[in-house]
Amino acid sequence: MDIENPGALTAIERPLGSDGYVFVHADEMRPILERAGLADWQGFAASWNDLGRDGYMADGGRYRQRRHAAFSVGATIRRKPHQPHYQSRDYNALNGGIARWFDPVTDAIAVHPAMTAIISTCAALFDRTTPKTIRPPSWHVEVHQFRIEPVDGRAGKPTPEGMHRDGVDWVLVLLVSRQNIASGVTSIHDAQRRPVGEFTLTEPMDAAFVDDDRVYHGVTAIEPENPDKPAFRDVLVVTFRHE
Repeated sequence: MDIENPGALTAIERPLGSDGYVFVHADEMRPILERAGLADWQGFAASWNDLGRDGYMADGGRYRQRRHAAFSVGATIRRKPHQPHYQSRDYNALNGGIARWFDPVTDAIAVHPAMTAIISTCAALFDRTTPKTIRPPSWHVEVHQFRIEPVDGRAGKPTPEGMHRDGVDWVLVLLVSRQNIASGVTSIHDAQRRPVGEFTLTEPMDAAFVDDDRVYHGVTAIEPENPDKPAFRDVLVVTFRHE
C-alpha cells in the first residue's frame, strides 16, 4: 500500500533497517500521517476516554484499559470479525497462553481517518522494509488502544510483562496523550538482551517503530506527578505479522 510521497519514509526506513528500531518525533510524524490522510486528531484521541478495563491481568492490576481490533491489510484495509488476542507464554509470560477477548475498537474509530492514515503509513513502511522474497500479499494487523493509569496509589505498568517481544514482524507504538505522569521511559534491547537505546514518548504522535524479530522493548512504570489530579498514558499499538 503506497502513500503520497513515499520518500518521506526514508528517514524512518534507514535506522529501522540498520538498528531494528527508530524513535520518530511528533514534528516529523505528523506531516507523514497528514500526507496519508490524517484528520480530526482530537476526535480520535478523545476515544481513549471510552475504553474497557483489562480483566486479564495476572498480577491483579487495575491500571490498564484497552480496546482491540484486527485487520487484513494489503491493497486495501479490511476489518476482520472481532477475535481474541493471543500470545504464547514464550512472548508474554505474565498474561500469555490464553485467548483474551477485549472490548472491540468502535466502528467509528476503526474507519477514522487517523486510524486509516496510521495503518496505511505502517503498511507502506513495512512493505519497504520487508524483503520481497518474504513480503506477504497481505498482513494480519492488530490494533490496541491502551490507557495506563496509576490507581490506588500504585504505579501503572505499560509493559507488565517486562522487556519483551510481541511475536509479530513489526510494531508501532504511537503516543496519543500523556497527562500528569512521570517516567514511562522506553528501552530497547538487542537479541542478547543488551541495552541499545532509550527514549520517552512525550508529545502526541511521538512514535516508536520496532523490528520485533530483532529487538526487545519495554517501558518503565508511570506514577502521577500530582497525586491529586488524573494521570494517564494513552498509546495506540499496531502490530503487523504475516497472514
